[in-house]
Amino acid sequence: MNRSACLIFNPVAGQGDPEQELLQIRTLLESEIDLDIYLTTEEVGADELARAAVERGVDAIIASGGDGTLSAAAAAVVATDIPFGIISRGTANAFATALRIPDTIEAACQTILQGFTKNVDVAYCNGLPMVLLAGIGFEAETVEKADREAKKRFGIMAYILAGIQQLRELESFDVEIETEDKIIKTTASAVTVANAAPPTSVLAQGPAGIIYDDGLLDLTIVAPASKAGAIAATYHLFQTASSGTAAERDDIGYLRAKQVKITTDPPQKVVLDGEMIGTTPIEVECVPAGLRIFVPSVEETEPAEKLEGLPNLSIELKNPSEE
Repeated sequence: MNRSACLIFNPVAGQGDPEQELLQIRTLLESEIDLDIYLTTEEVGADELARAAVERGVDAIIASGGDGTLSAAAAAVVATDIPFGIISRGTANAFATALRIPDTIEAACQTILQGFTKNVDVAYCNGLPMVLLAGIGFEAETVEKADREAKKRFGIMAYILAGIQQLRELESFDVEIETEDKIIKTTASAVTVANAAPPTSVLAQGPAGIIYDDGLLDLTIVAPASKAGAIAATYHLFQTASSGTAAERDDIGYLRAKQVKITTDPPQKVVLDGEMIGTTPIEVECVPAGLRIFVPSVEETEPAEKLEGLPNLSIELKNPSEE
């Protein structure tokens, strides 16, 4: 008897032919899995379809679309123990890359068919589920500039072009970061709180690899003194992400924490898993092993922290009795 699964398919994701892509998925999976297929629409999103599937008590949920579709569907599966499969067909495919899942349809389907399930962390940001990351400042402004039309036309280059444009308007802000054991105050141009992040999300790459099943959030603080410094810092993060080493520049800081509260002056825009959600302040809390997912095996790196060198830095250690 075949397994069964609810397939949530976004027909407007990516730049391919959705009819052919859906046919390919069905051809690959339906020999072993009985698929109950639902398409997203402007009125009914992946989150609503996934919640309905959870209520029906399905054996598994598979989502196919861009990062927004995957994150929305995954959010509904958090803390349910229902296995979640990913078939990426978007522009950036950050979700799949962050979890080391192939971003081709054939290989992603094989991961679902032959891979194993693993519990990975998720988080909540201001009460909203977060699978990937929350970006404050530069990253949020960049994502806002890379609209759907630009992504359709230029693909992943839309983000690069938006980032170059945003460099012309680069501004710093005062930031206070409160974790479970310390309060950090500094000046920054971008702060990223990551649960999982691919190497292409360079502003999240302060630590030596983002660990998505350690029960901790990865924070990266980028604080360049000039536009030239911003370019140099971004390039350095790209290099460290590619090599799997930690950032070493004075204008880049990073740490890991179970939960974090971030306030800025002035308020800054916030992007959550690729979608704009408003402005700071934000509170983010990790939910260890909150999502059961079909994912290949990965190697982990050790946690690390570096804050020295950030401008106007102050660190206040908290008394555990204050919590």
